[in-house]
Amino acid sequence: FDALVNGRIDCGELTFEVAYYDIEELNRRAEAGETDVSKISYALLPEIQSRYTLLDSGSALGRGNGPVFVARQGTPPDSIRRVAVPGMHTTANALMSRLYPSISKKAGALLGNRTRRGTRGVRRRVLIHEGRFVYRKLGLELVADLGELWESRTGLPLPLGAIVARRTLPEELRCEIERLLRTSIEYAFAHREESRTYIKEHARELDDRVIDHHIDFFVNSYSLSLGDEGRRAVRELTGVEDDPPPD
Repeated sequence: FDALVNGRIDCGELTFEVAYYDIEELNRRAEAGETDVSKISYALLPEIQSRYTLLDSGSALGRGNGPVFVARQGTPPDSIRRVAVPGMHTTANALMSRLYPSISKKAGALLGNRTRRGTRGVRRRVLIHEGRFVYRKLGLELVADLGELWESRTGLPLPLGAIVARRTLPEELRCEIERLLRTSIEYAFAHREESRTYIKEHARELDDRVIDHHIDFFVNSYSLSLGDEGRRAVRELTGVEDDPPPD
């Protein structure tokens, strides 16, 4: 979103006031109807679809980029009874519930030494974003790649993060926001280095190799447009068949 936020593309008369939060807080704010346009976890879409509509551009969706279920080295997988997840409304938690229904979950920060909300001492985690590239540095080992399990069972890419817009916004405005998101991503593809400073201002991991891996995994053709396959994947994960009218 660098080009959109920092004036590298022409946004006409539109301006964007941007706020940065972790995904659980973004989900909470969307659930409360506090934002006009927001990133959310796809798992939240069924709960907010009467008030927000899914935009075709801006999604994080693809293959080989799902959450990873990790544990401290030497932990027997069959001994795991509880895991920390990025948030209760996240796609990561939805996958754990579907793939490992007997394991209980607790929300908490999951990178490095960050802990919160009672997750101190938890050594079994589900990591997202940069976490999938650095967990070995934390003394953790892979229990399961949840994205690979999803793909093997469905044959579809995994929907992770979506961009939604409030339904009360005029349709013309929502379409323009969608177009600007797509244009911003196209600009980023064509000028990769121009966005690096902006990315590092908000990244959890500052190593250029991790950043490049992150972008390559999570920003792709589905980010420009979901397409038919992307929408099938969204229906499979969320059960949202159509785009219903507001209540």
